[in-house]
Amino acid sequence: MKYYCNPLNVPYRYQFNADPRKGGLLQICREAADPSMICFHDRYYIFASMTLGVFVSDDLASWQYHRLPEDMPLYDYAPDVRVIGDYVYFCASSREHNCDRWRTKDILQGPYEKLEGTFPYWDPNVFVDDDGRIYFYWGCSNMTPIYGTELDPVTMNPVGETKALIDGHPFEIGYERIGENNSKFPKTEEEVEAAYQYFVKRQGVPESALPDNVKPLIRGMLSDRPYIEGAWMDKYNGRYYLQYACPGTQYNTYADGVYVGDSPLGPFELAENNPYSFKPGGFIPGAGHGSTMTDRDGHIWHTATMRISVNHDFERRLGIWSAGLDAQGNLFANQRYGDWPQNVEKLARDPWADPEWMLLSNGKAMTASSHTDGHEAMHASEENIQTWWQASTASREEWLCMDLGDAYDVHAIQINFADGHIDIPCPGKIQGVSQARYIEERDLRTCWKLEGSLDGKEWTCIEDKSDVQTDLTHDLIVREDGIQVRYLRLSNMEVPYGQCPCISGLRVFVKGHGEAPCKPVFAAERVSDLDMQVTIEAQDNVTGYNILFGSTEDTLYHSHMVFTAGTHKVTALVKGRNYCVLVEAFNENGITEGDTVWVNS
Repeated sequence: MKYYCNPLNVPYRYQFNADPRKGGLLQICREAADPSMICFHDRYYIFASMTLGVFVSDDLASWQYHRLPEDMPLYDYAPDVRVIGDYVYFCASSREHNCDRWRTKDILQGPYEKLEGTFPYWDPNVFVDDDGRIYFYWGCSNMTPIYGTELDPVTMNPVGETKALIDGHPFEIGYERIGENNSKFPKTEEEVEAAYQYFVKRQGVPESALPDNVKPLIRGMLSDRPYIEGAWMDKYNGRYYLQYACPGTQYNTYADGVYVGDSPLGPFELAENNPYSFKPGGFIPGAGHGSTMTDRDGHIWHTATMRISVNHDFERRLGIWSAGLDAQGNLFANQRYGDWPQNVEKLARDPWADPEWMLLSNGKAMTASSHTDGHEAMHASEENIQTWWQASTASREEWLCMDLGDAYDVHAIQINFADGHIDIPCPGKIQGVSQARYIEERDLRTCWKLEGSLDGKEWTCIEDKSDVQTDLTHDLIVREDGIQVRYLRLSNMEVPYGQCPCISGLRVFVKGHGEAPCKPVFAAERVSDLDMQVTIEAQDNVTGYNILFGSTEDTLYHSHMVFTAGTHKVTALVKGRNYCVLVEAFNENGITEGDTVWVNS
């Protein structure tokens, strides 16, 4: 069997960000985002922002990294990649110069042929229709829409009119509101204009003296409008599915929505199932700005950007989920247990298959050789990628230990390394203007050793990577037959730049033999056009809950994982639509569903 666990276990490169908006202050973090995933000659490829390369796989579970040619626009965001005939076409984003395209018949060996671009754009996407006509979509702004046009198939330059296709509607579409848990309403147009005039008067600058390109920027900063970006087009059963990302990559509610139309350039209407890709809870949230791919056997998968955003807003990772199209034409992606171990073959047969193994590690007792203030050992077991244990030294003698409370047959362990504050000089030349940065070119390494024990005294090696040359910071260890342990000890760690090792999640998955939770009891209430409250009664023997909702009892495609009972706000509703809601409780032994209830508009 082939398994993976989000975030994807690939080498994420360090970015040395010198953001001019923050006075050029150096901010250091790992990043990969905005993935384009394709199937080409029966192999799978993911091109993602700020990686200097491409990830390749034969099975969607194990990914290898390959560098791309240096003369390609590797410092430009949101690479778009599509298969057109015998070629793979590549382009990326720039507002500062015309964006060139590149094409190749061999992704790993090249060569890449350059096609001169004729205009700048951001968040590009190329789509080829069944009749061979080619269309292009782009846009990334909180003030302007996503645009589309037709391209000449030879020059790849526009040949038709440019059309505005979709824009943000945060007063009608709840998941488009910015903020954690979609917590902020944008200002009305009247409030924006009043704030703009106040800004101009406060600065003592006549409005007529402001450069034309400054006015929309000021209004954009004042409006709290969502970013509408990351277009991706697919065609299924004769209909066109224009996917888009919102409201902002730094929020747990970063999502992909979808519009549907009968023509590649619209008109489009908001699909019944929205948001299409949405993961606001769990260990690592976020499922926005991605792409949808049909694999070599005809199964659909979605990949998107996951959020950390501690050391920098753009501290991000990649995720993959099973997806599909139901009998009513609804495009869906399954993020229900979206950062637990995934069985690729099982999900290909049934994209809604329950996880094979259940989470055990949440809240388990932790000890460590040392810690730094605010980063105690307990943070490595609290299912939150934004917090971590951090050792007080970089010595290989440091260790972290988890007590599972009893002996269990453990089937999967995910080891998630984090980054504390890194304060080192930039090792290379900063490139770019608005996105000024240097991407680490050296291949670094992350080392560790994992041991297990039944009594905390006699230890057996589970996996020894104490001398590897790889840099995999979300490693997954799978033992399909299980290994019986009570204690897990992580030691002999070495991480890049001489950091003190940090662990955001030592996550353990088992197939328990006890009782699944009792049937959860809950109530759901619509509290606004865009929000509902779900109140879950507390019960024993529960690890957490999944709040599922959708337009019918058979299409509960949206999920929000929480780890406590009580009242939780679900903020992704669409105005005027009714919703069916179900809560399921889970522990290490299984999942138990509650009854469905309806919440009307």
